Amino acid sequence: MRAPGKILLISCYELGHQPFQLASLLAMLQQAGYAPKAVDTTVDDLSDQDIKQASFIGISVPMHTALRLGHQIAQRIRTVNPAATICFYGLYALLNSEYLLQEQIDAAIGGEYEGPLLQLIASLEEGKNEPIPGVSSRQSRSGPSLQRTHFLVPERQHLPSLDKYAHLEVDGEARIAGYTETTRGCKHTCRHCPITPIYGGRFFAIPAEIVLADIRAQVAQGARHITFGDPDFLNGPTHALRILRVMHQEFPNLTFDATIKVEHLLKRREILPELKELGCAFIVSAVESINDAVLNYLDKGHTSADIAEVFGLMENVDIPIRPSLLPFTPWETLDSFIDLLNFFEERQLIENVDPVHFSIRLLIPPGSSILEIPGSERWLDDLDSAAYSYRWHHPDPRMDTLQARIASYVEIADRDQADLIETFFGIKALALAARGEDLAVSEAIESYGKQKVLPHLTESWFC
Repeated sequence: MRAPGKILLISCYELGHQPFQLASLLAMLQQAGYAPKAVDTTVDDLSDQDIKQASFIGISVPMHTALRLGHQIAQRIRTVNPAATICFYGLYALLNSEYLLQEQIDAAIGGEYEGPLLQLIASLEEGKNEPIPGVSSRQSRSGPSLQRTHFLVPERQHLPSLDKYAHLEVDGEARIAGYTETTRGCKHTCRHCPITPIYGGRFFAIPAEIVLADIRAQVAQGARHITFGDPDFLNGPTHALRILRVMHQEFPNLTFDATIKVEHLLKRREILPELKELGCAFIVSAVESINDAVLNYLDKGHTSADIAEVFGLMENVDIPIRPSLLPFTPWETLDSFIDLLNFFEERQLIENVDPVHFSIRLLIPPGSSILEIPGSERWLDDLDSAAYSYRWHHPDPRMDTLQARIASYVEIADRDQADLIETFFGIKALALAARGEDLAVSEAIESYGKQKVLPHLTESWFC
């Protein structure tokens, strides 16, 4: 083993889960003879001593929230240990590399990050300064690494225990939840998705034996539920089912959730009863909008009619859908936003949606396929590098004002653990007020009826 402490790996946010990206990279570094230290700043403190001892610091940035937090940590690292090499890795690292490399970091890796990151560490050890495929630095730029990774079983023993992370709440109890992935990338190319400019429609299957070994390890640590964090669990349906069947055979009481596109749920409807039998507690699906114009611009692959159908289909097999939404885009209208609220109210589906999703505004990072949409010059403004996104304004100023009000409202409601139904109708009142109409919130709550409690994770943020 090489000297411990020289390599420091940091996770800032992975949706409330024990960080898979740290666990995966830890395994590969240890196999290569390193003894890295890993810190998840959502659970543990990052000490100045840890920073001072490290010569290489890798920061995982798989999503926008993680990038914001990671940049703050990088600024601190530069003060505490100016000589350390800082590398960002993950989806948002490469998208924002031009800005990040000018500011606080030395390298950025997107796509299949493990191999290039190991090459970078070896190169630094040898004192070399040569370009490395998949690694962008101040001296050279590279596209994403799309070479198939030689996957290993993630190393979780040196991470905080699973009970410190999100739990599944179901039937009045909180169950320890684990997290794993069966694939990387995605074969779909939704325009707003950060995966699209990195993977370009490609995906890689993680060997079933690796995934199952990871599940077994987490069950041994107390997991009673597994979240499959693939961008789409049915990119490879045969692969997914093979894993689920073995998992259920070994652990009949283990439940799971997964993210699956609307079109895949419809296309693979024949397997939905089996998913239920295998322990599916709920499905996350990127519904985004019920405005067909919006869905077309985003290239979602489904329509508003498909959305209505899939909710009925999933109700029939008794698997709740927890939709993710993107209600604030340049093409959504005030009327269609209110239609979205009515959709969930009229179908008694308010409980299926975490209120934060009614506040989500389109992010347009550098390289986004959104930039290719004809006519975007009418609403697209300058790149705000420090915010990792292009600015844009809605053609209807009321929508920008409404989004800001709803975002503030749901943040306060989440902090105060407000009633979900009350929060929903508070959102609807704000939307109707933007149209010059009133809503008697207390009457709407009473009219809605008794609130359902659906299986859900205690972490509700999805971006």
